[in-house]
Amino acid sequence: MNRFISILMLTVIAITSIFFYCIAILIWLITRPFDRRLRLLHLYTCFWGAFYTYIVPTLKISVEGREKIRRDTTYVIVSNHQSQLDILVFFRLYVHYKWVSKSEIFKLPLIGWNMVMNRYIKLRRGDRESIAQMMADSEERLAEGSSIFIFPEGSRSPDGHLKPFKMGAFILAKKMKAPILPVVVEGTRHALPKYSLTLHGTHRIRVRVLDPVPYESFAGASEEELSRRLWEKINTELVRLQKELSTG
Repeated sequence: MNRFISILMLTVIAITSIFFYCIAILIWLITRPFDRRLRLLHLYTCFWGAFYTYIVPTLKISVEGREKIRRDTTYVIVSNHQSQLDILVFFRLYVHYKWVSKSEIFKLPLIGWNMVMNRYIKLRRGDRESIAQMMADSEERLAEGSSIFIFPEGSRSPDGHLKPFKMGAFILAKKMKAPILPVVVEGTRHALPKYSLTLHGTHRIRVRVLDPVPYESFAGASEEELSRRLWEKINTELVRLQKELSTG
């Protein structure tokens, strides 16, 4: 049954992406002259991505703390990373940001092409030149008024434990004097584990938006200290969420 649901979902994604992409092109063409940050296109992309989480009955998703996000504020958004599902689940936040994502994803037909239209940010892991370009692109998007969403672990955790953070997000926040918005997700690793394309049973998934960290609170801190502070903040909430889901 799990394999059947997974195959059905992949089929639905392949078929509906043609329809969704055509609408995305229309939105891009109509709104680009007056919507330079592509806010409407991203909002539409949020619906496109989240749509697949709405139609799968085995995913029980809740989002907490969305009201903490100020729509008039530009953030560096950081989160733990457990599964390929994270991206679809985080689209349910319905706030404006630009993803930092692996460059390979941008080559995918339809979905990757839409990421290019949205001016999301490419990154080739381990490539110094690509990392430098990612930082420059992120600074540009932040200066334009678009938040940046980045997974500071760099890759998915195989067991749910929070991996050490890379420094890019915190260098950005310090340099651009941008507040940091920490977000925690739990449950996606059980629903779609790392290295798997098969959904595994029915699972509850929780997304929790934590209190934003204003720039003034870390202006005098080093990037390393800021990284440790955010790691502890996210890890504490992640452990709490894991306990809540295991007992609830």
